[in-house]
Amino acid sequence: MRIRPIARDDLDGLQALAQQAGVGFTSLPDNREFLAGKIDAAARAFEERTPVDDRLYFFVLEDDTNGELAGCCAIEGQVGREVPFYNYRLGTLAHSSVQLDLHRTIDTLFLSSDHTGDAEVCSLFLRPEYRGEANKHLRNGALLSKARWLFMAQFRDRFPEKVLAEMRGVFDENNVSPFWQSLGKHFFPMDFSEADRLTGLGQKSFIGELMPKFPIYTTFMSEEARACIGQVHRHTRPALEMLKKEGLRWEGYIDIFDGGPTVEAYIDDVRAIRNSRCYQVEVSPDAAAESVSRWLAATTQMQHFTAGWIGRGPADESTVVLTPQEAERLGVATGDTLRLLET
Repeated sequence: MRIRPIARDDLDGLQALAQQAGVGFTSLPDNREFLAGKIDAAARAFEERTPVDDRLYFFVLEDDTNGELAGCCAIEGQVGREVPFYNYRLGTLAHSSVQLDLHRTIDTLFLSSDHTGDAEVCSLFLRPEYRGEANKHLRNGALLSKARWLFMAQFRDRFPEKVLAEMRGVFDENNVSPFWQSLGKHFFPMDFSEADRLTGLGQKSFIGELMPKFPIYTTFMSEEARACIGQVHRHTRPALEMLKKEGLRWEGYIDIFDGGPTVEAYIDDVRAIRNSRCYQVEVSPDAAAESVSRWLAATTQMQHFTAGWIGRGPADESTVVLTPQEAERLGVATGDTLRLLET
C-alpha cells in the first residue's frame, strides 16, 4: 500500500470512493464534473502552478497489488480565501437577577469565520474492505492520516501557522442528523443532503445569507440535538483519535450542519511534524524486517511524493536501509532522501 498524489486518470476511482462515502461527507460529493475539477486543481498544486494560499493537495491510497484506490485524503493550503469558511463557535452567556437572586449560564452558538487562512486536513476516506482490525490492511487509516503530516513537514513553508480538521457529526440509524433537524432545516428551504451537496460543490455563500447573525440559544434546540454538539459519527471516531494523538484539540467550534467538532493545532506543535527526520537511503537485499512495521517513510519531492510503511528504522543517525521491494514501492534508490516517522 502506498500514498501518492492523485493523477488525472484517477477520476473513475475517485468517483467510486465518493459514491461509497455517501451523505455527510461534504468534501467528496458524487459529482463527476466537480471531482474532475478537484483532480485538476490538485495536479496544478503539486506542479506549484497556483498561489500558495489557493492550493489543494489531494492524495490517494493505492493498493499496488491491483492498482485499485483504497482511499483518499487531502490538505487545503488555506481555507476561506476564495469561498467563505463558516462554522459555529460554542459560547456562554450569563444572565442574573439581583432581585430574585438567580444566576443562569446558557450555551450559545455564534456564526464564525475565525479559521479563515488556516490549513485544513480533509477528505479522509477509506473503503470499508480496507478497514478493521480483522483485515490484513489494519494500518491503512493511519497511513492516510499520518502521510499528510510528513508532506507538511517536508514543505513547511507552503503552509500557515495553524491547521484544522472538520469531523463528521452524529447521524441516527436512519442517516438523519438530529442537529440539522433541530436547527438547520428551519433556515434553509432544502433537506440536509441538498445543503451538504451545495457545500461540497463550494457553493457556500447561502450559509452567510440565510443563517441568523445573532447568537443561537441551544436551550431552544431538542435534547437529542444538544447531545450531538461536538460529537462525531461512529465511523469517524478512529480518525478523531488519530488526530488527538497528534495534538489536535477541540476548541469549541462545530460544523454548522451536523454539529461535528472542528479540531485544531499549531502546525509546528503537531507530533508527527516535530518528530519526523530525513535520512539517506541505502538499498540492500539483505535488509531484515522488524516483526511490526512502526516506521512510515515519505519521499521529499512534491510532484512525486510517495509514502508507505517500511520494515525497519534508521540504521544510524543519517541512513535508512530499504529492501529492493520497498525502494521500488517508494520510487527511490541509494543516495536519495526519505523523511521518516516512528509511529
